[in-house]
Amino acid sequence: MPYHHRGDASAQADKLSGIVEESDLYEGFAPHVETSEIKSLDIYNVPKQTGKEPALRSFTEIQQQLQQGKKREVKNILRENSWPINSPIRSQLWPLLCGQHLTKQNTLDGFYWEMVHQVFGTTELSEKPIMLPAFVDATHCLPYHLTSTGRAVADRIVNVLGYDCPDITYSPVLYPITSILLHFMSEEEAYICLAGLVGSKEKVFINQTKLLHEVTWKTVMQIAKKHTKSAISYFQRICPGLKLERVFMDWCWWILAGLPFQHLVRIMDCYFHEGIKVLYRVALVILNLFHKECQSNNEWSPDNIKNDIGNAMIKFCKKIPVSPAKLLHAAFSIRGLSSQYISRIFVKTEMLLKSRSVLNSGSKQLIKSRSSDNLPTSQSQVNIQMMSHTLTIREMHSESCRNLHFGLPGTTNFIKTWTDRQFLFTLWSWLPVRITMYQPVLLYTTEEHGCSLTTFYVRVEQHEPTLLMIKTCNNEVFGAYCSSRWFERNVKDDRGQRQAYFGTGETFLFSLYPERAKYPWVGIENDKDLGHSSELFMAADSKMITIGGGEGQAIWMDENIRFGKTDSCKTFNNPPLCPSGDFEIRVLEVYGFVGI
Repeated sequence: MPYHHRGDASAQADKLSGIVEESDLYEGFAPHVETSEIKSLDIYNVPKQTGKEPALRSFTEIQQQLQQGKKREVKNILRENSWPINSPIRSQLWPLLCGQHLTKQNTLDGFYWEMVHQVFGTTELSEKPIMLPAFVDATHCLPYHLTSTGRAVADRIVNVLGYDCPDITYSPVLYPITSILLHFMSEEEAYICLAGLVGSKEKVFINQTKLLHEVTWKTVMQIAKKHTKSAISYFQRICPGLKLERVFMDWCWWILAGLPFQHLVRIMDCYFHEGIKVLYRVALVILNLFHKECQSNNEWSPDNIKNDIGNAMIKFCKKIPVSPAKLLHAAFSIRGLSSQYISRIFVKTEMLLKSRSVLNSGSKQLIKSRSSDNLPTSQSQVNIQMMSHTLTIREMHSESCRNLHFGLPGTTNFIKTWTDRQFLFTLWSWLPVRITMYQPVLLYTTEEHGCSLTTFYVRVEQHEPTLLMIKTCNNEVFGAYCSSRWFERNVKDDRGQRQAYFGTGETFLFSLYPERAKYPWVGIENDKDLGHSSELFMAADSKMITIGGGEGQAIWMDENIRFGKTDSCKTFNNPPLCPSGDFEIRVLEVYGFVGI
């Protein structure tokens, strides 16, 4: 969505906040920036022009490209155009880039200032320090070149964001990103940008929990072991007792606290469009550059760095021997570092951390994990039982045996509450922990919405994740947790071709009746490269839906959602989910999760 820089409302809001417009504003910087420090930046400040470089692209050109949906072209423009650090373009460009990711309706005129008044009781900027939220890392509240007023504004933005987004529990990079944004825009615009980054569904920008923060640095470490082998081997050789974990825990501070501001600003040009993968790439380049300097520069000799490589890395970054343009060129020249590859490493790391935390936490935690803490609320459980043709079970008695079958919506006679809760407990214990914090909602059921793949896509395709459950005409119940949107069946790769398969390693299969079992991705507990056939998570087109692949399909359904088949497959190493292999669908239900 386009932004109008400093409209009347924003200008008036800034006056309310105590920020006074300055007549001698240093080109592209906001008034709450100490520009005298920036004017003295070193030789990288303004790129040298040889006469061969093409003219820098304008904001209007980039805006038009985005409006036409040409995100790949915009990506290339941002990577290649080295706008000077004081270019006025960023006051419009950054809000535009961050605005792509907005999902919440919290950008209406005056919303931010209403929140400020609600949190602080006034829109006047307090002269006293503000207590920062618990998710902020007090040791890394980096102000860069903000004035004292600018720092107070950053404090206020972070507080309001914490109030508006209570799910944020740990996010050390959030404050530095806030400070960087404030160098080029007003307080309100910076808040809207942060809302876009924090709420983004398609790309990761800012981690918001301690678990995901740990998963991220461990992901960077795993990627570095593959893409910077020489550097890793060198550091381990000169420091035999070195624990790489201690070095990589600070990986984001190599960039945010170490690199000169002009490098950081150019990185942000790309980061606000592409996400955290930009920082991954930059971190790998820093490792390689540091390794080279260690071999040729006495300042970074083994004797000088072996006792504290972590601090040495940050000191090196402050004196990094390449320009911002060369740093980014090296970062984007790294091969084999696709978003899909990074996502696979990330998901695998996350799943391993979660499983270890349960195993290491003792019996109390294991007992607690089976409590109702993370189940849907009681009202949601009732709603599911009233709507669902698969989770709600009632018992009927015959002369010879008990036959379990599934109740109809609104049916209350003979419902066995303990049986319903057993199924719900089982299913909920298998979901990723972060998903159990949200409440399920029925998106699609063949009983109400008909048996059509077209209707299925209309009602389901924009939701992520989804829980798909099938009840066959033989009363078998099985399904899959699908980690990605079904809309991704339409997404094209860099060559303009649709991807046959999509999804991530969080996808899993399950069976609830007559057998109760979960079949996770085979790659979770295997460090080896299992090949393409182990990553065939989800596929779909106008004729069918498939989950799992490789020498068979775990779940396949036809376009009429009437017939299906199930086989063993390499992706999940599962047996057929029903004995016959072929099945007729009595009910298909798909659930999404409210609040994601």
